[in-house]
Amino acid sequence: MASERVTLEIPGGREISLSSPGRVVFPAVGVTKRELAEYVIAVAEPFLRANGARPVSLERFPETVDGESFFSKNPPKGTPDYVDQVICTYNSGRRHPQVVLNEVAAIVWAVQMNTVVFHPWASLAADTDNPVELRIDLDPQPGTDFADAAAVAPALRDVLREAGLEAWLKTSGNRGLHVFCPIEPTHEFLDVRHAVIAAGRELERRMPDRVTTKWWKEERGERIFIDFNQANRDRTMAGAYSPRALPGATVATPITWGELEAGVDPTAFTVRTVPQRLAEIGDPWEGLQAAPGRIDTLLEWWQRDLEDGLGELPFPPEFPKMPGEPPRVQPSRAKKD
Repeated sequence: MASERVTLEIPGGREISLSSPGRVVFPAVGVTKRELAEYVIAVAEPFLRANGARPVSLERFPETVDGESFFSKNPPKGTPDYVDQVICTYNSGRRHPQVVLNEVAAIVWAVQMNTVVFHPWASLAADTDNPVELRIDLDPQPGTDFADAAAVAPALRDVLREAGLEAWLKTSGNRGLHVFCPIEPTHEFLDVRHAVIAAGRELERRMPDRVTTKWWKEERGERIFIDFNQANRDRTMAGAYSPRALPGATVATPITWGELEAGVDPTAFTVRTVPQRLAEIGDPWEGLQAAPGRIDTLLEWWQRDLEDGLGELPFPPEFPKMPGEPPRVQPSRAKKD
């Protein structure tokens, strides 16, 4: 028996046949595949501004967000010609094509392929090696939550401003907070990672009881972890306006510093609420790339810390060994023991 299908009219004149439109993707709130497709159409303009024209990994869920998932990087067989691709070099040295989303129909196609979470690179397809964003993940550890991340974010903003960068915010869609700085694409990923570490260490000096860059989970305590390894090549965060694979169908949502100060609730931003939010207040990230900064000052801080005896920090276990890196370890001793 053929599965149910509907044809969606896509802005730009294309039509996409959506299979199983009534399949529930988020069981806890009843969001269906069709609702998810309609959501990405509704937010397509700011979504493409934030995530388009760059490599993106698709996190796909063949059934529901409670079930199994897998990451899709290579364009799968049968990918339509309106879905672009770019050759990327990975940490292993391997090169292969990766999906690039440049129009509304391409995002809807991804939903048709059961994508829930979109993970864009920090670099553009025009130059995949040099990021256009410095990304800092404020990751709450056990005993802390979103409010704790929100409390340290203004101090991070001060640090970044001292380094000549302007910080922009989005919720992670979960418990964390993402701080983005637009930067000129003049340095490759390892340099940008070092810039993130330099900023994290400076924040840690100012707020040692609330912030940590410790790699061992057991050493982090009830503090906000600056996840410097999210700045690595091929390490990605859920993009702006991407749904998250969580029961409430929450969305990684750009917010203003005023909203953060007022006490924003990240669980209020969902597939069902974000389109209305955009209609009412617009996109807080509309001007994000208007005036990119440089990471020169942060790299000066990195060099200063090297001269003071603070060396390289560990990379994820699956990454190639890097010069000057400490002994390769898992982030938790529990696995080692």
